[in-house]
Amino acid sequence: MKRITLAITGASGAQYGLRLLEVLLAAKVEVHFLISDAARQVMALEMGVNLPSDDAELVEYFTEQYQASAEQIHVYGRKQWGASVASGSNAPDAMVICPCSSGTLSAVATGASNNLIERAADVMLKERKPLIILHREMPLSTIHLEHLLSLSKLGVVVMPASPGFYHKPTSVEDMIDFVVARILDHLGVEQTLMARWGQS
Repeated sequence: MKRITLAITGASGAQYGLRLLEVLLAAKVEVHFLISDAARQVMALEMGVNLPSDDAELVEYFTEQYQASAEQIHVYGRKQWGASVASGSNAPDAMVICPCSSGTLSAVATGASNNLIERAADVMLKERKPLIILHREMPLSTIHLEHLLSLSKLGVVVMPASPGFYHKPTSVEDMIDFVVARILDHLGVEQTLMARWGQS
């Protein structure tokens, strides 16, 4: 079973992260889930979703919401330094920050580890493991671009939240699935959300 860290931070577009979580759990991936306080606020504002504040209740919520199997999802608080994702000796196979706020982008690019999301990303970098960042910001400042370039040079896959339109989307959900499908491709997780170019 693949082990993947999924972090949702306070950028607009939590829909991408929750859809990715749903598909990863359906694919029987073991997910280590991290969410910032700002992400909770954005989720409530944009989606009307108020997640439980207790970690155990959040595990129960997601397990029921997405029909996940027991022990398939693990939730950690922002200061839970004893979590496996905080150590290179037991790091998951890959990590996705989806969406990634510009604040988190800056922290990861400069090596800050002020919370568990930043530390988990730092572990991926030092262990040379796959890290995918779905940065959600526009327009981009020179600071954003410099941070993205720095991370790209370190092997981080930078995936802006930029859905394509050649598959003729008819709903917001179709546009979300386009982006999530591309993330799954980079994680090596089979997906049927979107037909590949040249396929019907």
